[in-house]
Amino acid sequence: CRVCETIAAEPVAPAVIDRGMAGPSVLAQLTIAKYVDHLPLYRQEAIFQRHGIELSRTTLSEWIGRIGVALEPLAHRLRERLLLHRILHADETPVQQLDPGSGKTQRAYLFAYRSGEGEPIVVFDYCQSRAGAHARSFLGHWRGALMVDDFAGYKALFDAGITELACWAHARRKFVEAPHPLADQAIVQIASIYAAWNQWREDRTQTELHAHLRRVIDAFHIWLTMHQSKALGHSAMSKAIHYSLRRWPALARIADDDAYPIDNNPIEKIVGNDLSRQPRKGEAQGCAEQNAIRPIVLGRKTWLFSGSAVAGQRAASIMSLAATAKANGIEPHAWLTDVLTQLPTTKNRDIDSLLPIR
Repeated sequence: CRVCETIAAEPVAPAVIDRGMAGPSVLAQLTIAKYVDHLPLYRQEAIFQRHGIELSRTTLSEWIGRIGVALEPLAHRLRERLLLHRILHADETPVQQLDPGSGKTQRAYLFAYRSGEGEPIVVFDYCQSRAGAHARSFLGHWRGALMVDDFAGYKALFDAGITELACWAHARRKFVEAPHPLADQAIVQIASIYAAWNQWREDRTQTELHAHLRRVIDAFHIWLTMHQSKALGHSAMSKAIHYSLRRWPALARIADDDAYPIDNNPIEKIVGNDLSRQPRKGEAQGCAEQNAIRPIVLGRKTWLFSGSAVAGQRAASIMSLAATAKANGIEPHAWLTDVLTQLPTTKNRDIDSLLPIR
């Protein structure tokens, strides 16, 4: 102050990165560009250079690491909120991890979990292998209904008391891939099951709609049993029929509870050729909802690999929050900018206020 000849020092606002030159909006832009828009850091480095800003890839990488650490408490809380739901979807997809000293990469996995009802929550779990022990560790004492594919790693969960739900889109895909005249009949019947299930979900008070769903499911089971012997032993048609019969109890379970989903498309890494092409006459198109793993499959083509298991776990935390924001219709950049601004002064008891859940 020139009048009283004194100096007043204003305290610097708390920040995720102490004494860092990047503000919350820049850090949010860097993070969303990498994990939502699939822009690797070397491309972002070039973009900053075009605007006359010199930021090395090392600096950007350090910022991403610090953001991952800062967001881990939110990701842990998101997992806790997820496990309060009684119905979950699960799937897994491979990613590459750098193998130090060898100059090569090794395979790791991202397990993805999504709530099957209520508030949309997506959580990724970075694991060193595809072993079923990772799913058991993640779910812990949770006992609900789990929608999965036919991966053997999940089987121990069902022996421990978790209810198995099977995906009708998987069953249908087997028939789409079978060049056999009977396959069209199966696809039409599965379309009828989808239609009956949708009608029941639209008006769950109508007992006749529930009875109709059970009838079309039972009719398809009778059809499968009748034609089981007509398909050649190792043909695609035979495999399709045997797949449905082997998983029948879990497939038919959609009629036991009106909250059970009919397929695993919300979490699937690949919706499948049968759901991306034009449907055959009388077919059901299945669930058109944006699935959770597909962006990871697209993004890993540009990430190439994670630097370590720790880096992979931090990336999983960021991707969990970004995917949950998108599932809730929340613009991820605006949300993350706000979170990085508030996070340094937010108490643990108020952490829920920062989650990207409406």
